[in-house]
Amino acid sequence: MRTRNLFIAVAIISVFAFKPTKNWFSEKHTTYTFFYTSADQKNKKEYVGVLDNGVKFVKTFFDEPFKKEFTVYVHPDRRSLDTTWQRDFKMPEFRSECWMVASGMATKLDIISPVTWDKESCEHKYSEKIKTQELINHELFHVFHGQLNASPDFSDVDNIDWFVEGLAAYASGQCDSLRMAQVKKALDENKVPTTLDKFWTGKLKYGLSGSVVKYIDVTYGRKKLRSLLGFNKKQQILKELSCSEEELLMKWKEFMLK
Repeated sequence: MRTRNLFIAVAIISVFAFKPTKNWFSEKHTTYTFFYTSADQKNKKEYVGVLDNGVKFVKTFFDEPFKKEFTVYVHPDRRSLDTTWQRDFKMPEFRSECWMVASGMATKLDIISPVTWDKESCEHKYSEKIKTQELINHELFHVFHGQLNASPDFSDVDNIDWFVEGLAAYASGQCDSLRMAQVKKALDENKVPTTLDKFWTGKLKYGLSGSVVKYIDVTYGRKKLRSLLGFNKKQQILKELSCSEEELLMKWKEFMLK
């Protein structure tokens, strides 16, 4: 679960930026290597279960396995996450916002230990199991997407925030009936952005971006949606869909207001 600022920050992470230290333990799993600290010794089995559910969910959605193995780091607290990102971003003064709990890219998923979310996050609660699973699914879709994209860390992309985040929001299950109703209401009141570039902004960004990806999935099919994951530019996506941005938005509005 990210906003534009976190998307930019994650995009500049070096693939080899974070190296485990003697304070980290690791377990090799089929699709990923799981890193954790002693603070999460008692939680690791449960976390692995959530991760395995997410990996299976992503594979089922696209009927395809992850292209490469990746790493998962469960940080014991926000300070650990910030220290890692400060080093990764080469930004010693960086401090994550209170809603930031996880990020995913082609090679790596970072997450603050979910059992600490009540005190480490202002938005997320581990006790909300469905939302927690959807959040992990969301980040795993970023991993899957990054492994197929022309820019694995999303550092070289052109106006596709709406697609990167919309895909993860829609495919993970986060675009629920409430979010869809909010988008429909905004459409009825003519309060939606007029360009895709602005869809991943504001309070409705998950619903707006996710609903466009839903429209593409339902209208063009899962195979066509999968074919878009390799593109890092908006015009490439529009060309593959054989439509202009105006046409896509017009058809999306019709789809949402049915």
